[in-house]
Amino acid sequence: MSENVDVLLIGGGIMSATLGTLLKDLNPDWKIAVFERLSAVAQESSNAWNNAGTGHAALCELNYMPEAPDGSVDPAKAIAINEQFQQSRELWASLVEEGVLDAPSTFINATPHMTFVRGEKDVNYLRKRYEALKDQPLFAGIEYSEDSRVIHQWAPLLMKGRLKSDAPFAATRVPSGTDVDFGSLTRQLFDHLQDRGVDVVTNREVRTLDRQQDGTWEVGFRNTVGRTPGSVNARFVFVGAGGWALKLLQRSGIPEIKGYGVFPVGGQWLKTSNPALVAQHKAKVYSQASVGAPPMSVPHLDTRVVDGETSLLFGPFATFSPKFLKHGSPLDLVTQVRWHNLLPMLKVAVDNPGLIKYLVGELLKNHAQKVESLREFMPTAQAKDWELLNAGQRAQVMKKDPKKIGVLQFGTEVVHSADGSIAGLLGASPGASTAVSIMLGLLKECFPDRMAEWEPRLKTLIPSYGQTLNPRPDVAREVTAETARALALTA
Repeated sequence: MSENVDVLLIGGGIMSATLGTLLKDLNPDWKIAVFERLSAVAQESSNAWNNAGTGHAALCELNYMPEAPDGSVDPAKAIAINEQFQQSRELWASLVEEGVLDAPSTFINATPHMTFVRGEKDVNYLRKRYEALKDQPLFAGIEYSEDSRVIHQWAPLLMKGRLKSDAPFAATRVPSGTDVDFGSLTRQLFDHLQDRGVDVVTNREVRTLDRQQDGTWEVGFRNTVGRTPGSVNARFVFVGAGGWALKLLQRSGIPEIKGYGVFPVGGQWLKTSNPALVAQHKAKVYSQASVGAPPMSVPHLDTRVVDGETSLLFGPFATFSPKFLKHGSPLDLVTQVRWHNLLPMLKVAVDNPGLIKYLVGELLKNHAQKVESLREFMPTAQAKDWELLNAGQRAQVMKKDPKKIGVLQFGTEVVHSADGSIAGLLGASPGASTAVSIMLGLLKECFPDRMAEWEPRLKTLIPSYGQTLNPRPDVAREVTAETARALALTA
């Protein structure tokens, strides 16, 4: 006979950890289980070395605020992303104060966010972006400069050895940016859940999802050690399994997943732990993406703090594998194909030749050529100081579109059944940074009848819950200052 649980979370990443933390807090008596197919949690996209660790708040990422054909720039999406990240900060701050999370420095550290561009066209764009953001409350403190001496003060490695012919160049800087170790954060949240009686089971791979007549789900699994099968019956299932979420939602048979596909993009970093270099760079510096590059492949030179040690990363350099996860199957790309998603996927391929060209170019780069790309950011870079590090797999969403037939979508998307009994997350960046906002949205969609009961506690954990900060400057200042204090950050 199957074991019965109220909630089953599939996948041991930041999304499951966040949702589990919220649900266990809101419903202490609910029986919750977590299944992870690998030998430990936080080993795929949430692992610190598999992502950039950027606290994505649109402070430096240009792809959240593209220039329109008429030359205008609209800050709306950047503001929305920042609002979402503030909710993450608020929850993390509350969990630190309640003793759920360890000292903030174990998972989040103040790291200025910068954007650096060259050439008249991009400098003009960055200037317009700065003008559009400088008076927005959530972007308070943003600085802009075209002066090489000022930029050198902000990030010496950007300017050392740079030729005058590189001008014009420009940069923005926001001191309140953050570097986040999502692996450490995920592990701490799961440790807390285990302390509260949640079963976090590793080496367990979900194989089947069958809806029962009573609306529950019979979930078949196989233990990867010993290969023994089993099943569990769950009232609610969340699939937070990275790229494999698509495969599992397809197996569930819910009609809402029809038309979806994913395109896997891998990555690599150049990494240095050379103390002399690390000491000269404390920032996450983003620039414009290459032509045809997916948004997650925007080049950036980052300070990273992992397990208390600081290093620098540059990249990502795109790689290609048909696997949806680092530890996935080489057949993933082919076995996702269904009659209902074939046409949208083919249309995406036809409409994105630049992406194919970009990926081929990236795959042909050797170590020396990757260091040469780094020199566009850091002119004095030496190949001997940098080693190549494999990053995680990202599964970019492809979906049906009424006008274009099929589109390649940036960001994340929650797909859930009509009755709210099962939901899954598709997509990539800025997912981890906005996990709290995404999971709050999931709660509203899947547990609408419980929200009135849960709201008081949610407002305690996330003071701005149900409101936006940017239209209320005084409240925005108060909330960001309070979370900065609790998380030991720059306000």
